[in-house]
Amino acid sequence: MVRSKNFLLVGNASEKEIKQVGVRLEQFREVFSRLFTGANVKSPVPTTVIVFKSDSSYRPFKPIPNVSGYFQPGPDVNYITLTTEHRGVEQNTFNIIFHEYTHLLVNATSGNVPVWFNEGLAEYYSTFSITDDQKVALGMPISNHVFLLRERKMLPLRALFQVDHKSPEYNERAKQSIFYAESWALMHYLIQSKEGQRLKEMGKFLDLMNANVPMEEAFQKAFSMTFAEMEKELRNYIQRDRYPITSGQFESKLKYDSEMQAAPITEAEAQAYLGDLLLHSNRPEAEAYLQKALELDPNLAMAHASLGMLRVRQHKPDEARKSLERAVAGNSQNYLTHYYYAYALSREGMTEGELVSTYPAETAARIRAELKKAIELRPDYPESYSLLAFVNLVSGSQLDESIESLRHALAIAPSRNDLRLMLAEVLMRKEDFKAARQLLENLSKNNSDDELRQRAESLLVQLATMEEQAAKYRAFKEQQAKNPSNRSSEPAPVNVLGDSEVTASADPSSYLREALRKPLAGETQVQGMLMRIDCDAKGIVFAVRVGNRQLRLKTKRFEDMDITSFVTNAGGEITCGVRKPENDVVVNYVPAADARAKIDGIMKSVEFVPNDFKLKAAP
Repeated sequence: MVRSKNFLLVGNASEKEIKQVGVRLEQFREVFSRLFTGANVKSPVPTTVIVFKSDSSYRPFKPIPNVSGYFQPGPDVNYITLTTEHRGVEQNTFNIIFHEYTHLLVNATSGNVPVWFNEGLAEYYSTFSITDDQKVALGMPISNHVFLLRERKMLPLRALFQVDHKSPEYNERAKQSIFYAESWALMHYLIQSKEGQRLKEMGKFLDLMNANVPMEEAFQKAFSMTFAEMEKELRNYIQRDRYPITSGQFESKLKYDSEMQAAPITEAEAQAYLGDLLLHSNRPEAEAYLQKALELDPNLAMAHASLGMLRVRQHKPDEARKSLERAVAGNSQNYLTHYYYAYALSREGMTEGELVSTYPAETAARIRAELKKAIELRPDYPESYSLLAFVNLVSGSQLDESIESLRHALAIAPSRNDLRLMLAEVLMRKEDFKAARQLLENLSKNNSDDELRQRAESLLVQLATMEEQAAKYRAFKEQQAKNPSNRSSEPAPVNVLGDSEVTASADPSSYLREALRKPLAGETQVQGMLMRIDCDAKGIVFAVRVGNRQLRLKTKRFEDMDITSFVTNAGGEITCGVRKPENDVVVNYVPAADARAKIDGIMKSVEFVPNDFKLKAAP
């Protein structure tokens, strides 16, 4: 095992070969960071490199047979794997790794960048080479791209810029080759032309994109030209068929081997690393390697941690908990072990659709404790903050802490739009509608992730409903302040009809009846007492007593219904369990078609009302 500044390297190759790989990777990061001086290339996710001494020992772990190296990104750990066979490590092996590692650095530093930019820059940096630890070369022509650009018609730049991860140009073999070639050529032109001026403009372009400026507007502001003008320049650049190479020499050699620390690992640890690699590659063989590691060392914490995560994926919560409890007990100083344990606990009780409506108080407390330990050990790991905020959001408590956690995580990982989406949800719960709307509108307009964009749009619809309900509640409270029900001497409300005044009967519930959600077609509205909320993997059931009858009204999740309170205290948070005390509510539901069904209907809304409220006016 060799530990460098930014990588952990393990393998069955010689120590010298493993160090050589580590030095090359550190040199690549250094050059990337020097060229992008404003970028913070420090990744909060650790990267483990597994170096195999031969192709035969590497073969069982390859994603496809003919590769000599690959990069496996992950939310908790990244893996780089390669073999040193074939005259050390061939440049082609590193081309693949540099391409994929560039994606990691771009995603960590540049936020929401278009696909052409991401792939073009990755192709450009894939040609990185260094000799004598000092002489660097970048931007060497890629022969298959050069040939293709001679033979094939280019995409119009507007079409190139509109390619996303679902486009045929990105996914279909027949179309993706020209997309990659043109993206590389455009990036080569931007970096090499006008003595570096375009490189500065490209940095401005990234900044504008991170500020959620629409792509076309950001492009115009950054480059002071239109797509059509840039397309003409690019065609001329390609037709000249000369691709300058960026070369340079650092004043001192970029040596890292003297800083590296080497130590032997046991066979059990080697099996555990291989099992964890396979786990992160979603390979079923992972279990055999992890079990082998535990046969050799029953107390090996990293093997128990990986096996626990495997059991989580297999939906075996009891076994997952046992493995992760042993991992925590065996190595309390590994932040990932504490995070994994908290993650496993958070998955208990989740439905197949990965939904959870509440956590028992004891479980929530244990999750928080493990996450805070993980944060203490590794303060720059964003997933710990993300999970902490999620648990608080589900349990409806410590929401201020959630906001702080998510903002801290975004400071570490500014490109994480999923964290922005969760922050918007927490702000909605805090009724900070203005801040939530700003986040959601940005996510719905400037987001290359279709799923996240759709979720943002769905939350905007929910937000509009919440704003409307909040406005009704404020109006109701204002009306109450003007006409308090406990002051009999207060004059009755007055309705003005034309020039004549008609005195309305004093009815303290009249205004609230107008503020309530109106039942839609097919819905029934009743007033009753909310007794309890039952939750299981199949959904959520509200038990509501209406007179002498008990209604059982179901919903799949809390987010599928409207929840409004017209009282200052609705008996605590809206969580599963017995209501103590029971709550006065008005509910709208769609009655079940079969009178013999165990469920009386589908819940559409629940509104908490004062205990003296009357749904119907007294005759």
